[in-house]
Amino acid sequence: MNQTKDNTKSREEDNQPMRFANATLGQHRHVCAFFHGAEEEYRVLLPFVKEGLARGEKAFHIVDPKLRDEHLERLSSAGVDVPSVEKNGQFELHHWHEVYLRDGHFDKDRMLACMQDVLEQSQRDGFPLARVMGHAEWASGDWPGVDDFLEYECRLNDIIPQYKDAVICLYNLTKCGGNLIIDVMRTHPMILIGGIVQENPFFVPPDEFLRELRERRAPRTKVMA
Repeated sequence: MNQTKDNTKSREEDNQPMRFANATLGQHRHVCAFFHGAEEEYRVLLPFVKEGLARGEKAFHIVDPKLRDEHLERLSSAGVDVPSVEKNGQFELHHWHEVYLRDGHFDKDRMLACMQDVLEQSQRDGFPLARVMGHAEWASGDWPGVDDFLEYECRLNDIIPQYKDAVICLYNLTKCGGNLIIDVMRTHPMILIGGIVQENPFFVPPDEFLRELRERRAPRTKVMA
């Protein structure tokens, strides 16, 4: 009987609307979120994080290693009992080098498998939904494998629709190059900028964007040959 009640509760939670900033996330839950600084960022993110935790959902965050302590302080100041949600497995905090840049380089296939495993493991652990947030300003750097980052963002659109979880890709506009921002915008069906979430008018279907990436690389490959 208890198991039946738990399952019913889980399904009800799964059907609750998921709010992010000004909007309710619907079918498309792969969002690129652009901010000009920490104050703007946390003003938007903290209500989203707290709502998920209050509903018993999984929180999986990836941050700049330099900002890990600040992130924890922001959560605690907002009333999140960080030790408690970490202990019960509801909250995980990782930094770039533990997820995106393991072994010092970016591997798009490994990262896609990692993201799928995060969403699958959340289900196996009994969480009704997962809210994944990852800072990706590192992609403006000269890391090995970084040229494959846009393909990774694009191919996430084949994975995320299989679930009802949200994956929010975070970018501080003061730390990212303009070319990266433009391309990132084109790989997400939803966009947040200026604190407003909307369907992204710049989104390009994955097959089309991947074809464009291959065409861009072709001249460079010929020159190198």
